[in-house]
Amino acid sequence: MLHLILGGARSGKSQHAESIAQAQAHPVTYIATAQALDEEMQRRVQHHQQQRPSEWRVIEEPIALAQQLELIDQPQQLILVDCLTLWLSNLLLLDNPDGQLIECDNLLQLLPKLYSDIILVSNETGLGIVPMGEITRRFVDESGRLHQRLGKIADKVEFCVAGFPMLLKGEKS
Repeated sequence: MLHLILGGARSGKSQHAESIAQAQAHPVTYIATAQALDEEMQRRVQHHQQQRPSEWRVIEEPIALAQQLELIDQPQQLILVDCLTLWLSNLLLLDNPDGQLIECDNLLQLLPKLYSDIILVSNETGLGIVPMGEITRRFVDESGRLHQRLGKIADKVEFCVAGFPMLLKGEKS
């Protein structure tokens, strides 16, 4: 099962994903993609750490997401990845201009082959105005392309607004 949960900042998407994961009978592995490069981001990471159940296995992987998923994949497991847009930001800031495209393609090719149930959390960035800067326009474009491609292969897609998930694809739980 591949489940994509989208939403804006503070939309409740992470909390929704975590509640789904907690309700599962399988062990949960949480892959965090954030890099705490400044004090404000360190506080955000700490907040998320405090919210997660202590029995969850946590892996921090800011770049090589597909490789990490392949490495830990196994049946009877749920993997929650939070969040794809932070991962995409990390990729776009690499010195390698092709790195982001390669990593996204690797992820998209791998996901249908995994035995684990997967929940992917990502920020929907395409609902606002077109950003002024080149890197922010590229980020919005690339995240939109990634979400469209993920939506096509996902079994279930939800969009969170004000803490309420709206089903876009798949069956209600």
